Amino acid sequence: MIEIALSSPLAPELALLHERHTVAMHADTPPESIHMLPASALAAPGIWFYVLRFEGRPVGMGALKRIGGHHAEVKSMHVLSEMRGRGLARALLLHLVGEARRLGFARISLETGSQDSFGPARALYLAEGFIECGPFEGYVHDPNSVFMTLAL
Repeated sequence: MIEIALSSPLAPELALLHERHTVAMHADTPPESIHMLPASALAAPGIWFYVLRFEGRPVGMGALKRIGGHHAEVKSMHVLSEMRGRGLARALLLHLVGEARRLGFARISLETGSQDSFGPARALYLAEGFIECGPFEGYVHDPNSVFMTLAL
């Protein structure tokens, strides 16, 4: 059973998710190209943080961050590596897209890595209708980044 719900990113039970996300982001990305937010920043106003639970266990997370009146950014999307291949990332992404629509956003964008390790994430975003775009909301061109957007 899959459940996706708003949650506090500061919940102690999410420590493993945050730790694994941090390790994954630092695995092959130079520090100056890492744009993840720590749990404390994900608790800020204007950010909606969601947890994906599989059989009651938190195994995925993702957030929407307001970056303009009608524009949001997908942040900190991560599914534990041992849980991948079950469609959980797709379910989480579709949930985030649906929530962005419900919240009244007209566009959602994201930044992801250009390295091979981010290939499955880029393929998922493309399959769900995201297209590559230029940097947005304070980002700059970076060979380690791919920027994508989806009109809602």
